[in-house]
Amino acid sequence: MRALSLPFIFLGRSVLGGLHHAGALSLFALRGLAGIFRLPIYGQIILSCLVEIGFLSLPVVALTAIFSGAVIALQSYSGFSQYHAQNAVGGIVVMAITKELGPVLAGLMVAGRIGAAIAAQIGAMRVTDQIDALSTLATDPIKYLVTPRLLAGILALPFLVLIADILGVAGGFIVAVSKLGFSPALYIHSTYASLHSHDVLVGLLKAAVFGFLIALLGCYEGYHSRGGAEGVGRAATATVVTASILILAFDYLLTDLFFTA
Repeated sequence: MRALSLPFIFLGRSVLGGLHHAGALSLFALRGLAGIFRLPIYGQIILSCLVEIGFLSLPVVALTAIFSGAVIALQSYSGFSQYHAQNAVGGIVVMAITKELGPVLAGLMVAGRIGAAIAAQIGAMRVTDQIDALSTLATDPIKYLVTPRLLAGILALPFLVLIADILGVAGGFIVAVSKLGFSPALYIHSTYASLHSHDVLVGLLKAAVFGFLIALLGCYEGYHSRGGAEGVGRAATATVVTASILILAFDYLLTDLFFTA
């Protein structure tokens, strides 16, 4: 009888553990967001985080966007040419980039580059007792370490996605004109006719949510890391994996929300 109940015991403990983790993460996020509305404001740290998350992530996001737009142009052309609808390529590229691929790919790239770095930075401070030293100096560690990174993530990701949208459309344009024989004027007209401000705004909203998730998970895993250098490594890995999954999950939820709205 006990052997039969073991799977249910394991399932129950897993569910309770997941709920506990979700609750702790939610409370951690609320504490971090509450710091935005309390003094002091660590402007220099916020600016440093904006540079690290936004500006220094620009090359990898830009390259990803350009090649993604080029691939979409090639693939959509090969499909639409069977139905003599090649003129729709420009519209497909701009819609795919602005609504989905721009925010998702930028989020995944930043999660791999910045999420792990945040977890490693804060994790190293945890295992070397620097966070405890902040508390000793009457400095709130959450406000000093977490709040600037959350704010920077929310602000930097939309900026990156806006750049990715422009470069992704440019990548599709270059391939369509140089390789597929499109008229530049005709392609630009097709792109402009399919470009809607609502699609761009939805993509930017997704980017803000993804930036918040990446910064939150990096801070949370690093803040609660234990076990020296090995624990810091586990925190960095957990941040990248969890952030990537949540980006895809929230992408679906937000898409469904705006699809039914």
